[in-house]
Amino acid sequence: MALADPASCAKGSEDNNPFPDIIELNVGGQVYITRHPTLVSVPGSLLWEMFTQKNARSLARDSKGRFFVDRDGFLFRYILDYMRDQQLVLPEHFPERGRLQREAEYFMLPELVKLLVPKLSEQNSLGDDPCQSDPEEPSPGADTARSLSSAAAALPGAAPGTAGTEGRRAGFITIGYRGSYTLGRDSQTDAKFRRVARIMVCGKTSLAKEVFGDTLNESRDPDRPPERYTSRYYLKFTFLEQAFDKLADAGFHMVACNSTGTCAFAHEQTDDRIWTSYTEYVFYRE
Repeated sequence: MALADPASCAKGSEDNNPFPDIIELNVGGQVYITRHPTLVSVPGSLLWEMFTQKNARSLARDSKGRFFVDRDGFLFRYILDYMRDQQLVLPEHFPERGRLQREAEYFMLPELVKLLVPKLSEQNSLGDDPCQSDPEEPSPGADTARSLSSAAAALPGAAPGTAGTEGRRAGFITIGYRGSYTLGRDSQTDAKFRRVARIMVCGKTSLAKEVFGDTLNESRDPDRPPERYTSRYYLKFTFLEQAFDKLADAGFHMVACNSTGTCAFAHEQTDDRIWTSYTEYVFYRE
């Protein structure tokens, strides 16, 4: 009996596998390159089912021929890391555990789900939302301010809903704006010297709402809890002095400011130079 050629056997096993050893994935727009054994390292998982089938053509591909998976491209890096050695390693203060657990459930990785569940329970017991994008702690003095506020409200003659100046919370609010200004010839003065495109508000949500009220546009970060910080609010008006007046009325004082300016272009006919600028003002209330 003739012995089979080892080379031909190896070639036959390769022909049975429709997938290359190196596989490119497009997950939600993020490109990942990994080995086929990594994707099939967890039997029964969704990726194992996808990349052990005999018909590779049935899988979705993008315009460049990469295998396409319509999931969160950012969180998939942790899914792929787990499949390499079946261990969960996350950065400190990782804020996306809830979403990562959902991705683990989708990719049918029950052991990874188990590793994430205890952390979720611990966060929920503390009252934190696991889907928040920043795990900031309340600002220093917040507990003291709450105590002062409660005490002032309990004083005889105190107006309902008011706690006096002593009950105001301490904290910072940063006002930033992008604008433009024109520098003309020495003998000319431009009446429209400063044009403010948008005034942005950074700080704790509760402080921003207290100071600016209905003039605060929250459309870019509508569900931010009161004790969280944000840098995505902006004002519905474009007068800096109006913002300063509101901050002053609320007891804030400016403690720092900085500004940058860059020449965008020069007007061909008037020799005026149009500059763009970004400025920040930092306010604090004790």
